[in-house]
Formats: sequence, structure tokens, C-alpha cells
Amino acid sequence: MTYAFPVVPRYAEIDQQGVVFNGHYLTWFDEAFTGFLDHVGLAYPDLIASGVDVMVVHSELDYGGSVRWRDDARVEVACERQGTTSFTLGFTVYRSADEVAVVGRNVYVVVVQDPETKAWSKAPGIPEKLAAALSGT
Repeated sequence: MTYAFPVVPRYAEIDQQGVVFNGHYLTWFDEAFTGFLDHVGLAYPDLIASGVDVMVVHSELDYGGSVRWRDDARVEVACERQGTTSFTLGFTVYRSADEVAVVGRNVYVVVVQDPETKAWSKAPGIPEKLAAALSGT
């Protein structure tokens, strides 16, 4: 399943070259991930309230074109891989209806919080609700 998150680049996201500064794409990926979870019925605050969270352990971006201020952009997100304790989401940023500007991915590790110490550690596996959300079932 692919989810599309609309983005209209704000003036503050534009660098001196007149394009979106590269670091903002990672912020857009994070927002698209949260929107993806909402779309499949697993709100991020509910995930955290259950003592489960995810941490990005790897990110990559491939720049193919410019996104400029006020472009009608969108970020499409889809799960590319599910492992035992981690998963990979792929992101495609479109500058217009069909013009790809940036492609990237994040690898996330699922973590759980100890209720007493509040410390986070790697989860023994991806919780069933999250696994179902990632697979679109």
C-alpha cells in the first residue's frame, strides 16, 4: 500500500539556491510516516502509549530534481521490507503530478520502553498491529 502526504514547501524550507534544503526532506519523511500510520488506523501517539516506538537507524536520499517554494509537492511512502525487529520505508517526493524530485528510504528499529526505568531497548519483534499496518492488512 502506498500513502501520499501533500506538502507545500514553506519559505523557511528554501535555501539560497531557491530550492528545498536537503535536510527538510527527512522532516517530510517523518511527517509522511506519521500520516501513513494515521491512514492505516494506528495513530503514532497510541503506539507510544503502548510502550512501543521506532527509531531511525539509517537514512538515504537520492536527489533527482528541485522542489521550489510553493510547488504542489507530495511524499509517497510505502513499506519496502519488514524484518524481525526492523522495517524499511521508501519515500518518493514528487514536485508535480508525475515529476520525481527525491527518492529516499529510512530503516527503523522497533524499540520498547521499560515501565520502571523508562529506558528504551530493541524490541523482540515488530508488534502485530504495527506489522499489519506496514503490510496494509
